[in-house]
Amino acid sequence: MAARTKTTKDRPSYRCTECGWTTAKWLGRCPECQAWGTIEEYGAPAVRTTAAGRVTAAAVPISEVDGRQATARSTGVPELDRVLGGGLVPGAVVLLAGEPGVGKSTLLLDVAAKAASSEHRTLYVTGEESASQVRLRADRIRALHDDLYLAAETDLSAVLGHLDAVKPSLLVLDSVQTIASPEIDGAPGGMAQVREVAGALIRASKERGMATMLVGHVTKDGAIAGPRLLEHLVDVVLQFEGDRHARLRLVRGVKNRYGTTDEVGCFELHDEGITGLADPSGLFLTRRDEPVPGTCLTVTLEGRRPLVAEVQALTVDSQIPSPRRTTSGLETSRVSMMLAVLEQRGRISALGKRDIYSATVGGVRLTEPAADLAVALALASAASDTPLPKNLVAIGEVGLAGEVRRVTGVQRRLAEAHRLGFTHALVPSDPGKVPAGMKVTEVADMGDALRVLPRRARAEPPRGEEVRR
Repeated sequence: MAARTKTTKDRPSYRCTECGWTTAKWLGRCPECQAWGTIEEYGAPAVRTTAAGRVTAAAVPISEVDGRQATARSTGVPELDRVLGGGLVPGAVVLLAGEPGVGKSTLLLDVAAKAASSEHRTLYVTGEESASQVRLRADRIRALHDDLYLAAETDLSAVLGHLDAVKPSLLVLDSVQTIASPEIDGAPGGMAQVREVAGALIRASKERGMATMLVGHVTKDGAIAGPRLLEHLVDVVLQFEGDRHARLRLVRGVKNRYGTTDEVGCFELHDEGITGLADPSGLFLTRRDEPVPGTCLTVTLEGRRPLVAEVQALTVDSQIPSPRRTTSGLETSRVSMMLAVLEQRGRISALGKRDIYSATVGGVRLTEPAADLAVALALASAASDTPLPKNLVAIGEVGLAGEVRRVTGVQRRLAEAHRLGFTHALVPSDPGKVPAGMKVTEVADMGDALRVLPRRARAEPPRGEEVRR
C-alpha cells in the first residue's frame, strides 16, 4: 500500500503575530509590517462546525442593562482621573507605558495608596524590585496605607493566588514583561509569555470586577514592547512621557474605551514623589521685569488643555563655514522652515551666516504648527537684538508663502493667556470672541507680524548686518 502523501492541509504554516500575514515558510522578518522575530508556526485549522451551547446570561434590551456597574471610581489623583475619563471602571484593564526612569512605578505606587480604603483593597505586585525596595519608595513618597498590600512575584500562578487571598478592587502589576507562566515556553517578556500573562489577568479582572493597571516597557523607537495584540486586549492605553532631566511629566491617552483620548495629565516629578499640576504653565515661563531679545511666548494645546510656553532663540557669529543649527524642544524641520521664510519673505538676511540656537523652557516639546509664529518672531528678535513688547503672545501657523494661517482652539488659547495676565496677542485673521481687556492684533503674513519689532531695529540691524525691507 502506497504511503499517504502529505497534503496541503497537513503542511505547517507560518503567521506574523503582529499583523497576521501568513506564509508557507519561516522568515526572520515579516515582509508586511517589517517586524523582526514575529513569524511563528501554526497548524492549518481543520474545518469544523460548532453547535449551539448554553448561554451564560440571557440577552436583554440594552435599556434594561444596569450601567451603574461601569461607574468610574476616582483614583485619588485628579490629573490621572482627567486622562482616564473620570477614574477607574471596575473590570477595566489599563496599560501604562513609558521609558525607563520616567516615573511609572512612582506614579502607580502613589495611585495604589490613594485608591486603597477599607472597602477597596489594593494589591501592588512588583516583578522588578524586592518588597523592601518598594517599601523604601513608599516611605519617601508617603504612600503607606493599611489596605495597600505588597507582593514581589514573577510567577503568574502566584499572582493569581494573591488575588484569591487579598480579593483586591485594584491590582497594580509592575511590570507585565517580568511575569511568566510555567505552562508556556519562552523567557519572561517574550511574545508568547506576554500574551498569556495579559490574557489571564484580563480574564481575572472581568470575572472579579477588579480594575487592573499594568506597566509596560517600550522599545528603542518608543513603541510599547510585546505583541500588538496586547494593546488591542486592554481597555485603556496610556503613554507616560517626559525628559528625564526635566520635572514635567505628561500622561497621554492613546486608547480609551471609557472616555476620550484628547486629554493630557500633567505631573511634576521631584524628590518627594510625583504630584499633579492643575496649572502647569508656570513651569514653561521665565518671569522677567524687562523683556529680553530672542524670546517669544505662545499658547500650545496639549489635548484640550491650553499651556503657555516660551520659545527662546540665540544667534551668534559663526566661526565655521557651515553655521550650526541646534534645537531643543522644537522640531528641527519646522525651525529650518521658519528661517527660510524669514529670509525670503521677511527680508532678513542676517540669519544665513550665523549660528542659531532655539529651545523651549521647562522641558516642554512644541510640535504643533500653532507655535510657528512664536518661533519666527523669536528668531527675528534675536537677529535684530531687540526684544518684543512685554506681555505679548503669538499664535499661528506660518506657511512657506509667508502667510499666517488659522489654527484650532484660538479662543481657548487667548482665554488662557488672558488668565495669566498677558495683554497683547498676535493671531491669524478672524480669531472669534476676544477676552475683555486684551488687545488682539490680526496678522495676515510675516510682514504684518514683524511690525511689532521697533522700526529702528528693523531698519538698522546690529553688527552691520543688512535687514532688507
